[in-house]
Amino acid sequence: MIPIDRRSALRAAAGAAVTGALATGCTDGGRAGPAAVPSGSDAPSTAPSTPPSTSTSLPPTGSAAGNARRAARDAPPPRRFPGQPAEIAHGPRNHPRVALTFHGQGDPATATAVLSEAERAGARITVLAVGGWLDEHPSLARRILDGGHDLGNHTLHHTDISTMDEAEAYAEITGCAQRLRRLTGSIGSWFRPSRTQHATPLVQRLARRAGYPHVLSYDVDSLDYTSPGAAAVTRTVTGQIRNGSVVSLHFGYADTVAALPALLDALERRGLRAVTTTELLT
Repeated sequence: MIPIDRRSALRAAAGAAVTGALATGCTDGGRAGPAAVPSGSDAPSTAPSTPPSTSTSLPPTGSAAGNARRAARDAPPPRRFPGQPAEIAHGPRNHPRVALTFHGQGDPATATAVLSEAERAGARITVLAVGGWLDEHPSLARRILDGGHDLGNHTLHHTDISTMDEAEAYAEITGCAQRLRRLTGSIGSWFRPSRTQHATPLVQRLARRAGYPHVLSYDVDSLDYTSPGAAAVTRTVTGQIRNGSVVSLHFGYADTVAALPALLDALERRGLRAVTTTELLT
């Protein structure tokens, strides 16, 4: 059983992170207002949006970014898993392992709280980072890798990749890949498309061209981006998860941080071990 004081401290940290985000008028990625689809979510967006810039310019090499890049040169590249489809939604069902995957965007304090809690419980996670988020918080790439977690690509701007033409979609994939390579020495272990659970055939082809043999989907959606409360996040995940599951979660929501201790405790009681996606498939 996880001590109550640790859960309380984690909830307090989550509350502080969200308070700071609300003070700036945004939640997970800069969109304000209750009518907007949360930018950390991969729910399809129904509102028209301005096409993103396809610029792939990188931030200047400062001391923090340079140090993170040099320290993380040995980050693993993508791997091909024989026998696995182009789009992977889950791992083998005959081993008691699961992958908790987090969409990397939002307040860095919330992200750090998730990483720390996972590590305290002996869990390893997979982070699919948004390129613009890495521009703002380059040291988090090193923080993720130092914790023994997987780090991957979740596009440059986190807009609806399924609606883009070939050039725009490829720029979204490669723009984030360039940032990952600059910071870690590789393009990341995985690619997950933005604003959708499943990649279109075009996006799958472009991901392969960019160097990702597989697209990473999921079979359990926590719905944490709807902010349903920590207990609801835990119930949703534990009600669907089974051997080999890949779970979709997000860094940018306080409910996710608050739910994590109970969720990890529930997995342990059921004999399920949270591992990186690479380990899940190895």
